[in-house]
Amino acid sequence: MNLRDKLRGLLVRLYARRVEGRLDPAKVPKHIGVIMDGNRRWARAAGSTTAQGHRAGADKIEEFLGWCAETDVEVVTLWLLSTDNLDRPQEELVPLLGIIEDVVRSLAADGRWRVHHVGTLDLLPPGMQAALKEAEEATAHIDGIVVNVAIGYGGRQEIADAVRSMLLEAHEKGISMEELAESVDIDMIGRHLYTKAQPDPDLVIRTSGEQRLSGFMLWQTAHSEYYFCEAYWPAFRKVDFLRALRDYAARHRRYGI
Repeated sequence: MNLRDKLRGLLVRLYARRVEGRLDPAKVPKHIGVIMDGNRRWARAAGSTTAQGHRAGADKIEEFLGWCAETDVEVVTLWLLSTDNLDRPQEELVPLLGIIEDVVRSLAADGRWRVHHVGTLDLLPPGMQAALKEAEEATAHIDGIVVNVAIGYGGRQEIADAVRSMLLEAHEKGISMEELAESVDIDMIGRHLYTKAQPDPDLVIRTSGEQRLSGFMLWQTAHSEYYFCEAYWPAFRKVDFLRALRDYAARHRRYGI
């Protein structure tokens, strides 16, 4: 590393400390959702393989959760694999699934996070299903940040699964369709989502410069704030995270018109 890079790194760290020192703890989001985009583009820019890009993105997760632990964040939802990603070529999907399974096991072994899966379990390979179940069981007692790992996740699929769950529950209880139709409300649907009993995301961060949700938590993000960052996910820095928190704290939220 040359002198110019060292000076740039020092200035970034000093700026990050300044931003962090001005954050109001009372205005820190309780639930942050993250669309971790740009692994493949980061890899191409670095002259690396796609698998190396996904691995670099996986390595960033622990660092990101450490930043969250320094604040009052209570829930983090990490979108690791969408339902659309399952259609990728096998030569890319198989290594990616292996990397994600390693992430799940590493999060469970860390001892600081309570791991919770959000997504359709049946769409995933048996090994991944087992890893997710073991991670949830092993961390159920931990009083730390709840880390939702969105794997095999799609926002439309979640709503469809919630409706299916409501219908099955009504059938098991002997409730007629007419009775169910009369009783359906927002709270009932919320109780059948993957994130039931959790607060909705206050802030959603998407990296790589893309400015769209791509179906991420369609129901839960009705009142969320969004922060779009140009950095690819593997290159996402603490200063970028702090800027997102500062931007969130500066916004005036008004629900309704």
